[in-house]
Amino acid sequence: MDMILICRDALENSVIGNVAMAMAAKKEGLDVGILFTEEALAALAGESFRWSSLFESRDARIKISRNATAMGVEVADVKDNRWTDLSRLLKAAREANIRLLACPIWTRVLDLEGKLPPEITPINSATLLNQLKETKIIIGGF
Repeated sequence: MDMILICRDALENSVIGNVAMAMAAKKEGLDVGILFTEEALAALAGESFRWSSLFESRDARIKISRNATAMGVEVADVKDNRWTDLSRLLKAAREANIRLLACPIWTRVLDLEGKLPPEITPINSATLLNQLKETKIIIGGF
């Protein structure tokens, strides 16, 4: 891969930012992936996502949902574009050939095997280490 973004926080705005950056990189021709770890991985497996304190107001979330979707980051709920739908966002990322990876360490620590959405690909530690060694750009979250 050319770029890996690491998403560790269970913040909706963090997931949206990482996927948006990955999609922008993909449009520029980069082979890109997102490594989900820690809180983000737990939230993807069924725990709750939250918003950072600056974005938790209703008005801020509506603005983010509508504007991100208008930019081509498909996060707005199809029934009501005031709200976000992270499963829709993950599907759009996979369809754009962005690799969505589950950190093997945190998958085991949190006992999440078989509990992640189908868009998230589990990998083993050796594969992840090799991928990290070969990747040109690693960004610790957006």
